[in-house]
Amino acid sequence: MPFFSQAATFEQLWPSIEKALGDVFDSGKFSHGKQVGQLETELARYTGARHVIGVNSGTDALVLLLRACGLRPGDGVLVPAYSFFATASAVVLAGGCPQFVDIDPVTYAMDPEALDAAATPRSRFVMPVHLFHTMADMAALDAVARRHGLTVVEDSAEAIGMRRRGVHAGLHGRGGVLSFFPSKTLGAIGDAGAVLTDDPEIADTVAALRHHGRGGRTLNDFPAISTESALPGTNSKMDDIQAAVLLAKLPLLEEHIARRAELAAAYTARLRDVPGILRLPRAVAETPDDRDVHYVYLIETEHRDALVDHLDRQGIGTEVYYPLPLPHQPVFGHLGHRPGDFPHAEAAARRAVALPFHPDLAPGDLDRVCDTIGPFLATTGTTA
Repeated sequence: MPFFSQAATFEQLWPSIEKALGDVFDSGKFSHGKQVGQLETELARYTGARHVIGVNSGTDALVLLLRACGLRPGDGVLVPAYSFFATASAVVLAGGCPQFVDIDPVTYAMDPEALDAAATPRSRFVMPVHLFHTMADMAALDAVARRHGLTVVEDSAEAIGMRRRGVHAGLHGRGGVLSFFPSKTLGAIGDAGAVLTDDPEIADTVAALRHHGRGGRTLNDFPAISTESALPGTNSKMDDIQAAVLLAKLPLLEEHIARRAELAAAYTARLRDVPGILRLPRAVAETPDDRDVHYVYLIETEHRDALVDHLDRQGIGTEVYYPLPLPHQPVFGHLGHRPGDFPHAEAAARRAVALPFHPDLAPGDLDRVCDTIGPFLATTGTTA
């Protein structure tokens, strides 16, 4: 049983995907073309963002957003100690210096009190990350950011569909991003990403930076290759093949989000009383204007590595999110962080594992996972 599969979804959608791909081939424009423009429009409608700018990955979206927001060489950017590597590497690639903050153990997002303590005179930005199934506490983080004069940008790569107070993830600060990596809630068949913002100046700057710094109209415009460049941009245009696939999948997004909620509830019902499991996902949404979206289903156990090995021997795939906190990655060794500096991030890195979880997962597959986990942890013993 794979950790992730979208084979059934693609079989269901193949007629519409085939037509969309045919339109791309008929147009002869395979990058930065009409399909990308249509996707930007549809994503703006879905998220409520005034501007959506398609790029070639979620990582590039972070880099370009930080640059467009005015990040200067050496600026401190406060980021959570527990996240995918791109959260911190994007800061470096944009010219900044990551400053790490411990997480809240319930949401896995940046802890507001820890942010308050971690801010320094060098800090100019704070970049919360919305992980796994819920958003960071943006109201509390924004209050701390205002107190320290920090610009807020969001790593909302995993957070399509998530909302707080009716506002979509990525739109609580200057801007945010989406990743369409294949395993994401809305996934392409390769890499693709987008920047979300309500600020027209940021949108224009990102749009220029993604196409070698060229201003004016470039999307679906062949002559724009000779347009003068006013910024030191890069080549981060989205492929139309990815946009076409995403446009075909977008009508199923709400159905898939609902299916993910059902699977998460089923997992929780089966696993809540299993000895040895220390933590299951906890709902954070409190009002009808709040919305959690399960991207992965994460559990914590002190027996994580043994459980992963046991499930692997039974043919059940898992994914460890994330086995080494960002401050302890070798590339950041010069910052001098030591074990114990980020206790909540370090505990999650040691104990967390994601179970098979995607809309195509069959009920029998979920039962098999739970039937395999329960007896193993019961015989392994419990650790409080």
